[in-house]
Amino acid sequence: MEAKTKTIETYRRHDKDTGSADVQVAILTKKILSLTEHLKINKKDFSSRRGLLMMVSKRRRLLDYINRTDHKRYVALTQSLKLRR
Repeated sequence: MEAKTKTIETYRRHDKDTGSADVQVAILTKKILSLTEHLKINKKDFSSRRGLLMMVSKRRRLLDYINRTDHKRYVALTQSLKLRR
């Protein structure tokens, strides 16, 4: 829970922001990284794999939204989360 709070504090857009698209993308990215490590060990965990695919697609939709509304914000977010190479 403490890691989630730190992530929210890092990516929020204003003082009371807890659910903006930026914060949601950051939280999803942390969950995706954690679940990816889990699936490397547990290769036959198909229900978790389905959850991972759903999270990745949700993150993709949120990133597309950010890119449509504010491209500079999209570039900054993807660079800070190291999503694009």
